[in-house]
Amino acid sequence: MRLWHRDLIAVLPREQLVAQWRECSAIAGAIQKNGTPNHILVNYVVDNLNSFVAYSYMVRQEMTRRGYRTMENVWTKIVSIVDTNVWKDLTLKEIFEKEHNFRYFLQCYYNLQEKYDRGGIKEEDWKNIENSTGGIEL
Repeated sequence: MRLWHRDLIAVLPREQLVAQWRECSAIAGAIQKNGTPNHILVNYVVDNLNSFVAYSYMVRQEMTRRGYRTMENVWTKIVSIVDTNVWKDLTLKEIFEKEHNFRYFLQCYYNLQEKYDRGGIKEEDWKNIENSTGGIEL
């Protein structure tokens, strides 16, 4: 399980983006059933469900922008884990502000780079990812 860094969502290749939506659904389902996703890479979402829902919404919006369909029942499952009485809109920077830091960006970036190096990501998709670094020397 992994939630890609929020700054990479817009440039994720199709396979990773669609898988991220499924991941959001699985995490929400695990939280509903067990109170936790019970996976070391994503347990932090329980501490900030507002960020998790905002993150999931961002993934859903990117999928919609690209013309991919998302199932309404998955979205309903995701939003059902938060108390809508205390819901707060978040800016991109506020979504998992502590967890999705620069170090985590690098971890995700290099994970995607390894997928590219092994033939799992197309050249064009990798160029989009590289360009997302905003000229940061990696």
